[in-house]
Amino acid sequence: MNAIADIAKMSRRADFPGLPEGWHYLDTAATAQKPQAVIDAIARAYGEDYATVHRGVYRRSADMTIAYEAARQRVARFVNARSSDEIVFVRGATEAINLVAQSWGVSTLKAGDRILLSQLEHHSNIVPWQLLRERTGIEIDVCPLTADGRIDLDAAEAMLTDRHRLVALAHVSNVLGSTLDARRAADLAHRVGAKILIDGCQAVPRMTVDVQALDCDFYVFSGHKLYGPTGIGALWARGELLDAMPPYQGGGSMIDRVTFAATSWAPPPQRFEAGTPNIVGALGLHAAIDYVDAIGLDAIEAHERALVAKARDALSAINSVRLFGPADSAGIVSFAIEGVHPHDIGTILDEEGVAIRAGHHCAQPLMDHLDLPATARASFGIYNDEDDVAALARGIERVTRIFG
Repeated sequence: MNAIADIAKMSRRADFPGLPEGWHYLDTAATAQKPQAVIDAIARAYGEDYATVHRGVYRRSADMTIAYEAARQRVARFVNARSSDEIVFVRGATEAINLVAQSWGVSTLKAGDRILLSQLEHHSNIVPWQLLRERTGIEIDVCPLTADGRIDLDAAEAMLTDRHRLVALAHVSNVLGSTLDARRAADLAHRVGAKILIDGCQAVPRMTVDVQALDCDFYVFSGHKLYGPTGIGALWARGELLDAMPPYQGGGSMIDRVTFAATSWAPPPQRFEAGTPNIVGALGLHAAIDYVDAIGLDAIEAHERALVAKARDALSAINSVRLFGPADSAGIVSFAIEGVHPHDIGTILDEEGVAIRAGHHCAQPLMDHLDLPATARASFGIYNDEDDVAALARGIERVTRIFG
């Protein structure tokens, strides 16, 4: 079967009620549309199944608690954690990274310790470490990129010293679509005694993630990029690290016993989940993982890479278009048109029924590296097909005609 036929067979557009006929949604890297199965799971959770968790002794509360903890177990299987106790539910990857910074970082790092980031990191994997630097006096180093937009692990190897305590890198760039050799990065970090945190937001929707095989120490992702609801995500961390980490928020559910004299903490993961959790979000995430796994992440990755190849071929045929990132980028194509601001590109494409992202993509240091204020970005999901690529190409041709 040729690539076009594979793409047509793979597209699951009919499963997504948010995609009307004639609208070409190419902003999945920002947030994915939701399949009906996820919407139905959320509706049931807020409707006939709704109750609180971990507190009630009545039957529905007990059933919801079982469902909530089943969602945690589902996430654990999804990333091949050793135990569901290694999964902390958070609002998203941003909160997960802040949790690590303010708990593990504050309790472990001191002035003079170093963290290694990369040039392509999302702001959520930069700013929390800067806040930690202000609080503790740590230092931050920045790994450069290769010519085709990958994190340069040869350079990282040369930069790492025994003063480095953490390496924090994106598994897949949200701008360039470049994929990190995460296992090699982990080996390099561990060689100097550092821990490694992997930002998996753009990886988990499109490739198999096995935290044990990657040998990382922390792995974070958001549910809404994985076809699930907003406001839910996960932090995976090695059990021994979670056991040693203090809570960074206080409230209900995360305690063992409270008196006015002192408080003792619940064990992980409850220690890090203060207050009433996003119960419905967790159940929606469970449904999203089931949906993705039923299709198969290997098939999803192949589907998106085929769409990327078609899009890059179509756009590279337009003389004024400049493409960024490697040819084998994972589901993402960033580009610029000579003499046209990305916001104008996005506006004209919207008139053509094509939705893309235009801006700095929460990666301003990367924009500085590219010497651009912003780029346009098309990103694909399991609902896209060659019609979306054709619509994108037609829209770009119209942009070039308008701007001469």
